[in-house]
Formats: sequence, C-alpha cells, structure tokens
Amino acid sequence: MIEVEGLCFEYPAKRALDQVGFRIEPGTVTALVGPNGAGKTTLLRCLATLEVPYAGAIRLGGIDAAAEPRTARRLLGFLDEFFGLYDDLTVLQCLRYWAGAHGIEGDTVPVAKDAAAKLGLADRLGERAGSLSRGLRQRLAIAQAIIHRPRILLMDEPASGLDPEARASLAELILSLQAQGMTIIVSSHILAELEDYSSHMLIVDQGRIVDHAPLRGAHRAGQAAASRHLRLVLAAGADRLLDALGECPALPIPRSARPGRSSTSPAISSPSRCCCGN
Repeated sequence: MIEVEGLCFEYPAKRALDQVGFRIEPGTVTALVGPNGAGKTTLLRCLATLEVPYAGAIRLGGIDAAAEPRTARRLLGFLDEFFGLYDDLTVLQCLRYWAGAHGIEGDTVPVAKDAAAKLGLADRLGERAGSLSRGLRQRLAIAQAIIHRPRILLMDEPASGLDPEARASLAELILSLQAQGMTIIVSSHILAELEDYSSHMLIVDQGRIVDHAPLRGAHRAGQAAASRHLRLVLAAGADRLLDALGECPALPIPRSARPGRSSTSPAISSPSRCCCGN
C-alpha cells in the first residue's frame, strides 16, 4: 500500500506540491494525470525517495520513506522519463550490472535472464543496448527497474516517444506486471494513453490532487460527454489526409470518401486516442 499525507515540496519561487494526500491499494495500476508542470514528476520523485519534501509523510508498504529510505527503496522500481542505458553493454550485461547494484549476491545470470524473459527480451540478451529500438530500449529500462523484484513500480511518461504498436505492447506489459502482484503508478498528461490498463486515476493540477477515483467507472460515466461527431469537407488533393485518417482506429473513414465531397465520421469515443496526434 502507498499512503501519502500532507505532502509539500517547493522549488525556488514555486510550490510544486501543496498538501498532497492519497492512498493506493496493492495490486492496482494508477494513472497519474495532469498538465505539464502540474507536479507529476516531482510527486513520483518524492515517492521514489529521490526528492525530500519539506512537509508531509510517505509510507510504502507501511515503511516511513523519510525515516527509512534505504528500506523503502528495496520495495521500489523507478523508470524516469529520460532513462539512461549503457549502450556499449549487452542486454545481459546491463541486467547483471543492475542486479549487482541492487545488492543481489551470487550468480546474477539467472536473475538477469528471468527479468529479460518477463520483458520479452530473452532472445536479445547478446545484443548491445545501443542497437535496440526505442520500444526495446524502454523494455530494457523497465527490466532494470524490476530486476530486484520490487512490489511498487513508478513510471514517468513511459509512453512518450513510442509509436502506436509500442504503446500497445507497453499496455500488455503493464497488465502482465500487475498480474504478478505489482502496484504500479504511471504518469502522463494524456489520460487516454493510460485508460486501457489503469484501474484508478489520480489527477494533479497546480500541485494539488483534483480527483482520485476508479478509472473505468469514471470513464464509462464520461463516455457520452466525450463522444463527438465531425464533418469534414475535403478539398482537392486531400488523399493523403484520407489515408492517414483511415489508419486511425478511432476515426473510421469510409473508403468511398473523395476530395471535394463531405463525409461524416461515426461517433468517436475517446477522440484523443487518434494516432494522428489530435
């Protein structure tokens, strides 16, 4: 369980967190959502014991993170938005290095191979980290974060920079980790990126908690309001636009649509899912 009470954190001339408090139950996936600058990253770094708040309390699995940070870190895995890898090392070498850094003693090869298997990297052990695609690099970074088998995983904007296929793969991965009993917090400024695999949402704005609720129930209640109808009037030479829109699952465009004719798309649920970027 994660318990936060009265958390406050300040940067020079700015209060990043203001009396933040919430409780997250074990085995849940919480979407930490808010606009840029809302305090999401600061909150995650405080939970990860990488920043020290000037007021408030954080308890991770019943452990006071301020009083026992080393003990708390054994429960944690943290994936920063701008994660780093040792590009000259192989996948196996990276994982063995992090196993040792987390204090795992003895032969670290089985531990590294187990983490690689969980992340779908079992056939990449001999490849250098620098040769991997963005999606595979992220998988390696997550494997490093969970090499010590933490109970809690914190992920800051993990979908940033991923293509639609890699995002779908990330969703499957997070659900798999949840099924193994892990408690996960995933941040984003776009709720639609997280709703397929999150059980709860925690909305932050200007350093304060705006809402904390079961996500799927809240999403169902808001579906009607989120549904929209769009009418497009296409000018000549718009074939590329039609092709791009046709690739977006949330915007099924009739193949019969041609430039110069108007076409009405069906109702769009969760329009921010559109892979075209709108």
